[in-house]
Amino acid sequence: MPDYRTIPLACCLGAAMALAGCGPAGSKTADPAKTAGLVKDAASGLVAAFNAHDAKKAVSFDAGEYIGMMHGTNNVIGPGQDLVLTTKQLDDPAAKLALSNLAVDVANSGEMAVSTANYAYTFTDPETKAPTVEKGNWVIGWKLQPDGNVKATWSVVSDTPKPAA
Repeated sequence: MPDYRTIPLACCLGAAMALAGCGPAGSKTADPAKTAGLVKDAASGLVAAFNAHDAKKAVSFDAGEYIGMMHGTNNVIGPGQDLVLTTKQLDDPAAKLALSNLAVDVANSGEMAVSTANYAYTFTDPETKAPTVEKGNWVIGWKLQPDGNVKATWSVVSDTPKPAA
């Protein structure tokens, strides 16, 4: 005959293990420092792929649920739409991207992070046909994936005003 006095103890122990991150598979906490390094590597890889004019590689940093928000345009929903936009951008031989002041803030769980950076995007101005540099801020939400890598789940690109002449 089972000893029913142990059931409350077992329930409390199971709850405590789950809260401590020692519960069922998938509930363990990731290392925030490692996640920060993964985000920095992913941001560098994305920029390198863009500058190599490899749209598919650049978009490979998107998660399946990716949403991109950029000034003056409709949201980009999913890697498919992002590939269309990125391919169009990279049809311009002058297209180049540079990041500075990259900072990464990782959740205590290590499973999500936000990166912020200043960007400089060089492209050919459609009116003047001259190379133009747009500067602004880029904020990206990153999520740790089951394979141990990070992917961008959302991003916000916001240009800053040009300095007064």
